Amino acid sequence: MGLVFSGGGAKGLAYVGVLKVLEKNGIPIDYIVGTSMGSVVGALYSAGYSPTEIEKLVLDPEFQYWVSGKQSTDKTFNYITADPNPSALRVGLAIDSSFKTRVTPNLVNDVSLNFVLAKMLAPAGAISNYNFDKLFVPFRCLAAEVFTRKEVIQKEGSISDAVRNSMAVPLAFRPIRNPDGRYLFDGGIYNNFPVDVMRTEFKPDIIIGVNVGDVAYKKYPYGKDDQLLLGSIVFLGADVADTLSVGPNGIFIQPDLEGYGATDFARVKELIDLGTKAAEAKLPQMKRRIARRADTLELAARRLEFQGRAPQPRFDRVTVQGLENQQAAFVRRFFRRSSKMYTIDEIEEGYYRLSSDDFFRNIYPRIRYDQAAQGYVFSLDARQNNNLTGEVGFALATRPVDNFYFGIEYRFLKNFLYQAAASVNIGSFYNAAKGSFRINVPARVSYYIEPNIVYNEWNFQKTGGLLGRDVQSTQVRQQDLKAGVQIGVSPNYRSRMLLEAAWFTRQDEYANVNELVNTDKLDETDFVGYTGAVQFARNTLNRKQYATDGRRAVFTVRGVYGREQFMPGSTAQVRDVLESDRRWLQIRAFTEQFFPLKEGKQSWGYFAEIMVSGQPRFYNYRSSLTTAPVFAPLADSRTLFLENYRSARYVAGGLRFSQTLFGKLEWRSEGYLHVRHQPLRLGTDQRAERDSRFSLDRPRLTASTGFIYETPVGPLALHVIHYDDKAKNWGVFGHIGYLLYQARALE
Repeated sequence: MGLVFSGGGAKGLAYVGVLKVLEKNGIPIDYIVGTSMGSVVGALYSAGYSPTEIEKLVLDPEFQYWVSGKQSTDKTFNYITADPNPSALRVGLAIDSSFKTRVTPNLVNDVSLNFVLAKMLAPAGAISNYNFDKLFVPFRCLAAEVFTRKEVIQKEGSISDAVRNSMAVPLAFRPIRNPDGRYLFDGGIYNNFPVDVMRTEFKPDIIIGVNVGDVAYKKYPYGKDDQLLLGSIVFLGADVADTLSVGPNGIFIQPDLEGYGATDFARVKELIDLGTKAAEAKLPQMKRRIARRADTLELAARRLEFQGRAPQPRFDRVTVQGLENQQAAFVRRFFRRSSKMYTIDEIEEGYYRLSSDDFFRNIYPRIRYDQAAQGYVFSLDARQNNNLTGEVGFALATRPVDNFYFGIEYRFLKNFLYQAAASVNIGSFYNAAKGSFRINVPARVSYYIEPNIVYNEWNFQKTGGLLGRDVQSTQVRQQDLKAGVQIGVSPNYRSRMLLEAAWFTRQDEYANVNELVNTDKLDETDFVGYTGAVQFARNTLNRKQYATDGRRAVFTVRGVYGREQFMPGSTAQVRDVLESDRRWLQIRAFTEQFFPLKEGKQSWGYFAEIMVSGQPRFYNYRSSLTTAPVFAPLADSRTLFLENYRSARYVAGGLRFSQTLFGKLEWRSEGYLHVRHQPLRLGTDQRAERDSRFSLDRPRLTASTGFIYETPVGPLALHVIHYDDKAKNWGVFGHIGYLLYQARALE
C-alpha cells in the first residue's frame, strides 16, 4: 500500500492524525511519497519515528520557533548579539571581492529548522546508507528545478537535504545549495499531489492519497473567488490535486480544513484532530479495499530494531565549504570538544554560536556518517553571507518625541570576524550617534574587543503633553559623549560579561528658577572624566519592548572619576565659575521575568531594581538631579524629566499583566512602587541637601494600563499613565514603533 501526502504548509500537520489512525487500525504502509509539508511528515515516518513521536514533536513549543523563524531564547548566543535598538527593518546585502552585490531577501529564518531536520534524520540516513529504499519505509519526495522547469524525484542522498529542497516555498523558505551546486524549490510547484510518482516508483496495488492543498474546481467559483484567492495566495503558483488520480481502487482523503491557512502552525492540535477525523471517516472503505493488516506489536518491534541500528551520535570532525582556508579555520573554532570526538551537544552549541550573527545567517548544516572514521561528519555550507546590513526604524508618538533611526554594519571575515558599525537617531527630542569597530574572537571562552564612541543629546522642552508640566522640568538639555573600549565575554547562551573603560564628557543645561523670560540664559554643568565598569547581563525576553515571556537580569558595578565645572547663567544665585573633582562607585541590579499562562494568551511578570550610588552632591540641586541615576519603568519614562524619579539610591518593584484579546491585540497593565533613600531636596542658595542617613522617601506609585498591537514596524500602543510627580501626574500616551534609547555615558 502506498501513501501519498500533498503539500499544504501548516495544513499538512493533519497528516499526523492520518498516520495515527492507520497504525492504530493495522493499515499497512509500504511506501510513502510526499511534497513540501507532506515530505516533512513522510520523511519522519520513513526514518522510523512513530506517529506518537511525531505528534509530540510538533506539539512541543520549540516547533513554533522552527516554522516561524524566530530564534529560541535557549539558542540565542549573546556573544555576538547586539543590544536592542529601534530598528524595524533589517536588510542584508552580500558584496563579493569584485564588488558584485546580492540582496538577501527577508525570508523566514531557517537556522533552527535546518539543524533540527539534519539532527533528526541523520540516524536513518546512516542506517540506510543514504538509499531511500532502505529506510524504515521506502520514501520519495519531490522538488522542482525552476531554471529548467523540471520535476526532481529525490530517492538517495541526505534525507534532510531532500526534505529541505521539497519545502523551499518561494517567498517563504530560501532554497539551499545542494552538493552538486543546484538550487531546488518546493516540489508542489509542478506536482503538489504526486500520485503518479508513487505509481511509477513503487507500483503499489492500492494508493491512499491525502490532500491538504488546493483542488481544481470543475467550474469557475463565482461568488467565492475573492475569498479563495486571499486564502490560497501561497499556492497560486502550485499544482492542484486531481481527486481521481488515486485510481478506482484507491482511497482519497481530503480533511475539512476550511478556515485554516498555510501559515497556521500555531493550531497544531486542531489540525491533527481534523486529520484523525478525516481518516476515521474513510476507515470502513480502507478496511474493505485493503485485506492485509499490519500487526501493531510486530511493527513496534521492527521500528525499535531499525532505530537500534543507528550509530552513536559522535562526530569525528567539522568541515566547512565555500570559504577560504583562513575563514574556514575561524568557523571551526566555534566548535569545541572535550574529548577526541564531538558530542551532539557540542556540535549544536557551536552551530548556534556561529549563526547568532547575520554574517552566518545563511549557513546550512549537513550530518553524514563516515564508516571509516566510525563517526559522523558535521559539515557547513557557508558560501552565502550578509557582510553589509542596513537597518531602519522610527517612532511616532502623541507627544513630540518622534524619532528616526538608521544603522549600517559591515563585516569582514579573515582570521577573525571584524565588524564596523554606525547608527544615528534623529528627532526634536533625542539625537544620537554611535560608531564601533568589533573584533570577534572564538575561543574556549569566546570574547570580543570593541572600541566605540557614543553621542547622546536630550532636549526635554515641550515633551510633556497637555497635562501638567512646569518650567524647571522642561528647560533641561543634556549632551554626553563617551569614547572607550569594551571587552565582551559570553560563557553560555544568552549571558554576557562586559568590561568597559572609557573617557566621557557630559554637558547639562537647566533652569534654577520656576519662571523664565526670553532673555534668560540657562545654567550649565560640565562633567569630564573617566569611567570603568563590569557588567553581567542575561536576556531571554521574547520582544525588544513590551515582552510577555522570558527573563532579563543585569548587574553592573561602575566607578566614576571626573571634574565638575559649573558655569552660571541668568537663573543661578552663584555668579562664579566653580570647579571640583568628583569620584564615586555605584552598583545597579535589575531583573524582570514573565510567566505565560493559558497557552500564551495571558502573561504575568515581575520587576525589581536596586540602585546604590555614592554619587556626591554637585554644586546645586538641579545639577545633582541631572547627573543622578533615573528610575524609568514605562515606555515613555525616558522622555520625561521627573524629580521624584531621580536619585542616587533607590529600590523598586512592580508587577505586569498582559492579556491577548484577539489576534495581535493585547491589554497590558503595569504597576510599580519605588522608594528613595536620602532623597535630594532643594536647600538654601539653590544647593542640594539630604536628610539624615536613615531617611526614606515615601513609596511612590507608577501605573499604566492600555492596549498594544504588534505591527511589522513595531508596537502600536495607547496608555493611560500615572506618575507620582508634580511635573507629570496623569497623561495619555500613544506611539507606534520602538521607544528605545542608548544609555547615557554613566548608565
